[in-house]
Amino acid sequence: MDKSITEKDRRMAEKCVSCVVCNRARTKQRGFAYWVVRHVEGRICPFCKAYEKVYGRKAYEPIVR
Repeated sequence: MDKSITEKDRRMAEKCVSCVVCNRARTKQRGFAYWVVRHVEGRICPFCKAYEKVYGRKAYEPIVR
């Protein structure tokens, strides 16, 4: 399986970065949005999968600065 990150992956990951639900899950780390992203979207959303591939962490994990 090829793990190289393509330009398409980067564009799709940007959609996840700007997604309201994913953003809420990353910042609040609790609540309904967090539960949805952790249990549902992470498995079915192609943008969340691209985010994981590009940034190396799940879409619901907090942003480390």
